Amino acid sequence: MSVIQIATPFNIDIEFEVAEFHKRLLAYLIDFTLILLYMFSILYLLYGGFRVGEGSAGLVLILLVIPTLSYTTASEILMNGQTIGKKLLHIKVVSLDGGEPTLGQYLLRWFMRFYEWAFIIFTLFWNNGYTGLIWLFIGGISSIVIMSISAKSQRLGDIVAGTVVVNTNSSLTVDDTIFMHVAEENYKVKFPEVMRLSDRDINTIKNVLNQTAKTNQYDMCNRVAYKVQGVLKVSTDMYAIDFLEKIMEDYNYLSTRE
Repeated sequence: MSVIQIATPFNIDIEFEVAEFHKRLLAYLIDFTLILLYMFSILYLLYGGFRVGEGSAGLVLILLVIPTLSYTTASEILMNGQTIGKKLLHIKVVSLDGGEPTLGQYLLRWFMRFYEWAFIIFTLFWNNGYTGLIWLFIGGISSIVIMSISAKSQRLGDIVAGTVVVNTNSSLTVDDTIFMHVAEENYKVKFPEVMRLSDRDINTIKNVLNQTAKTNQYDMCNRVAYKVQGVLKVSTDMYAIDFLEKIMEDYNYLSTRE
């Protein structure tokens, strides 16, 4: 199983297990099957049983074209880097800085995916099936070749967008969210300076805490704690792991009350 190191905003490398090719392929097939089922259902609605789409290009655009082309990107944005297929296979998209991809990165991935199968959908319905199958073959083979020669098993969209697909159920990866519930009613904030950090910084700290808990290796935790103290210009005699956990709690408490 391939393992990569991703440099975080604190210049600390975190290890991730790259999603295996068969998982990515199965996730793709699941999503593609869902798209096809949706397409055929809508086509039946528009031109079959109800015939509501005859002579209405706008309705076809709204009900068929836009949802079909936006499924992957919309799912990844709403589901924290996952589509239904990726979620079932326990893989997700992450940025090469260790955090969740930005909207721009998601859109770049989508745009570069165009040559793989978005164009095929148009071809299948507005040209002829054989041409669509040819483009499907070319897009699929080219993606496999690019992933094979990429150091991080990235397809073209990942390379351009600066993302990679990793396992989510690995002992080396992270929880899906940076947020935690702070249960204390009279919670006392110790480091209000924490709001200088970005969501990506907090995501990095969360990654480090998770990896430390699973590996019992505290060197990375100590280095990140030292970096964070330098960034926030604070000092404390707390243990590194306790300091970072307090930073997480303070951030979550303050961010949910803004």
